[in-house]
Amino acid sequence: MTSNKLNLLSFSGNIRILHLTWFAFFISFMVWFAHAPLMVIIRDAMHLTEQEVKILLILNVALTIPARIVVGMLVDKYGPRQMFSSILILGGLISIGFAFTQTYQQLAIVRFLSGFVGAGFVVGIRMISEWFPARQTGIAQGIYGGWGNFGSAGAAIILPSVALYFGEENGWRYAIGAIGVIAIIYGCIYYFSVSNTPKGSTYFKPKKMGAMEVTSKSDLLLYIVMNAPMYLALGILTWKLSAIMQWIELPVAYAIYVMLLLIYLFQVWKIIQVNKSIFHTEVPEMQRYAFKQVAILDIAYSLTFGAELAVVSMLPLYYVDTFNVEPILAGVLAGIYPVINLFARPGGGWLSDKIGRKLTLGIVSAGAAVSFFILGNVTSEWALGLVVFSTILAGIFSKAGSGAVYAMVPLIQRRMTGQFAGMVGAFGNVGGLIFLTVLSFVSSDIFFMTISATAVFVLICVVIFLDEPKGQMVEVLDDGTVELIDVK
Repeated sequence: MTSNKLNLLSFSGNIRILHLTWFAFFISFMVWFAHAPLMVIIRDAMHLTEQEVKILLILNVALTIPARIVVGMLVDKYGPRQMFSSILILGGLISIGFAFTQTYQQLAIVRFLSGFVGAGFVVGIRMISEWFPARQTGIAQGIYGGWGNFGSAGAAIILPSVALYFGEENGWRYAIGAIGVIAIIYGCIYYFSVSNTPKGSTYFKPKKMGAMEVTSKSDLLLYIVMNAPMYLALGILTWKLSAIMQWIELPVAYAIYVMLLLIYLFQVWKIIQVNKSIFHTEVPEMQRYAFKQVAILDIAYSLTFGAELAVVSMLPLYYVDTFNVEPILAGVLAGIYPVINLFARPGGGWLSDKIGRKLTLGIVSAGAAVSFFILGNVTSEWALGLVVFSTILAGIFSKAGSGAVYAMVPLIQRRMTGQFAGMVGAFGNVGGLIFLTVLSFVSSDIFFMTISATAVFVLICVVIFLDEPKGQMVEVLDDGTVELIDVK
């Protein structure tokens, strides 16, 4: 725990926990995205329309936004060991259920439920923060996120071959069922192979459940405001399914809008109830934290991971439509984009450890602004190699930005790291949904320009409002003992 270097070839101590946890994330992402590379086969076997396919793809991410918030609360209370094992086992069962579906309605319901598995990412953030000191948390979180994120690419590489091996129209069922079984087995292995903290360390838990604890009235207001975009994103998703895709009837859509509003109002009430003590009792100075840190990281991750989600979804068609590239070559070129995660996200975390969290996030935000601005000016006359290079450059900055964001998340308040990670992660999905919604109305160059403008806004927020973590976090044990945790 005291070494300044990470020996990734080791399989002991905190490195062992890192490897076991990023692989758990890898498996969960394979489960979550297992349908995507098999969708052509599923479409033909189940005789689905293009509209029905699009709805399945949207439903796959719908539940992830609220699930990350809920899972963030649960992991802070029950610990990452229990939560990651539970998510893998439950996700495996859902995956097996998907393999046995017989109707489109069943496909849609199970695909919607599978969005819960995407919340597994939040759990590992808390686990890694417990096992690595502040000086290593950036690179450790980057490896966890970057290598685990590759599970979506793993699904694309492995599962079609499995389906082809079994052949005929049920090959996809064997492939998706197999990854479900693997998830269940690994969930059991993970439970018996890890612990929530190193021996002798304390696992700090929030004093109250249902909402984050804030430490000032202004932070309470900011927290309430920052919850609104997540419900707005779910409203946009409902609108796309009703007004554009016409899968949900208008009265049902209105009912969902009302339900989202009521849930948001209930959440506001819960936030106030959890934090009502700040109206009459001032929080001691040493126990305070600034919620603006969380808010800025929310916005930053909506840019970095949101851009990643949106770009990886549109890139193959972009190459085909703009440059008349053959579909197979377009798929290969677009496949470079997710591979960048393997080194760019750890790189962003490593740089944060070396030169500072705020400076790194500022650099990658500026880089994203410039690189996406370049993509916004691409025309069909550009050389294809130059365009691919530009997308790689944009990908490096956005993915390094994700690493930089989560290099800071664990350094705000230890006992609520899961809740912070959940909210920030949910904003990543919000960003992806908003960018893709923008893309559905505008050309690709305006889409890229929108991401660039968002990056400029994030850069301004980082430079003016974000504080570099320094000193120590303060946690108070049940017996009143104060424990100090270094954040620099």
